[in-house]
Amino acid sequence: MRLGFAYNPTNPDARDVLRRALAWCETHGMQAWQSPADDLAQIAAGCVGSDLVCVLGGDGTFLRTARAIGDSGVPALGVNLGRIGFLARVEMGDLEGALDHVAAGDFSLEERFRISATLQHANGEHEEHACLNDAVVARGERVRLIQVEVEISDSHLATYVADAVVVATPTGSTAYSFSAGGSILDPQLRNMIVTPVAAYLSPVRSVVVGEQHVVRLTLRLAASAALISLDGQWEIPMQLGETLEIRGLPVPLRMVRPAGSTPFYDLLRTKASLLPY
Repeated sequence: MRLGFAYNPTNPDARDVLRRALAWCETHGMQAWQSPADDLAQIAAGCVGSDLVCVLGGDGTFLRTARAIGDSGVPALGVNLGRIGFLARVEMGDLEGALDHVAAGDFSLEERFRISATLQHANGEHEEHACLNDAVVARGERVRLIQVEVEISDSHLATYVADAVVVATPTGSTAYSFSAGGSILDPQLRNMIVTPVAAYLSPVRSVVVGEQHVVRLTLRLAASAALISLDGQWEIPMQLGETLEIRGLPVPLRMVRPAGSTPFYDLLRTKASLLPY
């Protein structure tokens, strides 16, 4: 097997966990490579011929690595070095045991729906980005509401006067969308959740959309330029009249779930304390 390790270079625990991982690979005769999680080009190159990418960090580290993995189909295994770690199925103390399970083939794969977010500029140009969690149109630096028209395929859904509008995947439904009142979806579904943030006098609060639809967010009014946030990791300025077009991607991210991993709904309870113990 050929394993890659993408790590958070700012986390003091990451280097120690990386050393343990590389020592395990050497003991078991596995090929290994390593990269900081913010070096997307290096991770993308390392994915060629790899059987697994191990992500050492929190959810932000996982999201950056997922972007680099892209359409390669290489599975990802999250090892949590952060605080909450919804995307990680392994705690850092269990690293070697999880790798043992993977080497023995004692694991399952979860397919996580991804979305593409394409910004249609006023000059006719466009730029496209892939997201695992969410794409957000939000107000800029000034604390003033923005007006965002939302269309679902050929239908007008609403024109929100709000702080932001979030379009999340099921994987991202536990993040910003949830904090704004959106539903939590089973992470292996293929849907999008459209949720406004602090919407003013709007009866439509959150809508679950099928994967066959295209969601269009058009900036109709803003005191200054708005921002597009992609997976909470990258920001792009958005001008009046521009449209962010969001649709499902055919290639999912494959996430490794080693045998004995905590099921999602138990993870939800223990991580977010949403349900009684």
